[in-house]
Amino acid sequence: MTTAEAYAEFGSREARGVSPTYERLSYAVAHDEALLALLDTLPPGKRQPNLLFGVVRWLGGPVEDPAAFHEYTAANWPTIEAQMRVRATQTNESGRCAVLLPVLAALPQPLALLEVGASAGLCLYPDRYAYRYGEHQVGSGEPVLECAAVGLVPPARIPQVVWRAGLDLNPLDVTDPDGVSWLDALIWPEHEHRRARLRAATAVAAADPPLLVRGDLVDDLPALAARAPADATLVVFHTSVLYQVPPPRREAFVRLVRELPGHWVANEAPEVLRYDGLPDPPNDASHNVLALDGTPVAWTRGHGQEMTWFG
Repeated sequence: MTTAEAYAEFGSREARGVSPTYERLSYAVAHDEALLALLDTLPPGKRQPNLLFGVVRWLGGPVEDPAAFHEYTAANWPTIEAQMRVRATQTNESGRCAVLLPVLAALPQPLALLEVGASAGLCLYPDRYAYRYGEHQVGSGEPVLECAAVGLVPPARIPQVVWRAGLDLNPLDVTDPDGVSWLDALIWPEHEHRRARLRAATAVAAADPPLLVRGDLVDDLPALAARAPADATLVVFHTSVLYQVPPPRREAFVRLVRELPGHWVANEAPEVLRYDGLPDPPNDASHNVLALDGTPVAWTRGHGQEMTWFG
């Protein structure tokens, strides 16, 4: 897929109906030969729309008007390029806990959670948040995570978490203003509800910081998993992470995680982790597949806002 095609697809499948600003901007970049030429000087994994738009927002640049975005990006490309090379799309959306919760609540309790690609670790607190599936509410506290769920009997309980740890190549510290400002920049422009959710979730994490380890998802996973308490169910999980991992390394991770004790929960795009016999997704929007121990159970949207259960 060319860079232009990737931006057009982002606009039509991910941003449409979710962020008019990013839908408009994606189509503009897809037809902007000057910006495409600049993007193509980056490694393929560093050209994605979320990263470019997030860096420009983090630097204080304009994203609402495509013409102003073009002018700013072209004029400030050396600074933007340097940030794109060292940063990653570490969207740490606590709302994703809403699609993980039905699986986590059904496992033998208590749980030892280990998130791969944990960013600041905000998804390591599914027991501290509240959830609303239509009229059904589970748990108490802030933030309240809303999820439109089809085909799902909502969980009756919150999981019991006795240990939480994250592995990331560049873990972010929720007590560091720079780290939090980067997470804020990765939230799409119109999503004030997600900004409020970020503030509430970072307060939860800052009050009881998780164990975050800088490391590789293959080389360093076994040692971190071995630190989990033996009397808890180990759950290794990840959401929208493996697309950033080269396919051979991705395959090595899958082989490794299948050999670990406990359970494996994956929430990734179907082209990233492939499954046989998937039902059709509910619509043309971009979806992840939620899977437990390699068995797919639901289609989910990227920010945890919707899920369609089929498992």
